[in-house]
Amino acid sequence: MHAFKQIASNNDLQAVVKSAFDTDFSINGAWGYTQAQATIIEENEHTLPLSQLEHTLTSMRTYLEMNMTLQKEERYGSINVNEINREELKTDELIYHKVTYEITAMKEDIYAAFISEYKEGYGKEDFDLNDHFKRRKEATLNRVLTHWFEVGKVI
Repeated sequence: MHAFKQIASNNDLQAVVKSAFDTDFSINGAWGYTQAQATIIEENEHTLPLSQLEHTLTSMRTYLEMNMTLQKEERYGSINVNEINREELKTDELIYHKVTYEITAMKEDIYAAFISEYKEGYGKEDFDLNDHFKRRKEATLNRVLTHWFEVGKVI
């Protein structure tokens, strides 16, 4: 199992997201590895539902961890992020979402080879589609991660 490095935060997530993904979100804090390092959603002025904004931020974090910060031969592609659990926790002052996601991904070079194989073989009599997808599944990395979000103040 590959251990991915946590993304360091200089408390300027908004600038990192703008630079890496050309997207503006009113966010602050850290990358949500723990409650104390929660991603702070300052305002949700976007038309996105909160859970979708959280999913988008987790996808960005995951892409940074599994692709953008790695050497080319270590990068993952075909990254999919799926929510599997959600909890809302309240302290005396703040409201948090603790969201658990399942991540699936495949090394970029392996994924490219599978795509090429599929394109070349699909529709041909000797192409074993079941074997192709069985091997793709075996080559897929599965990981589970938690992302903490601070989403508001207790009133």
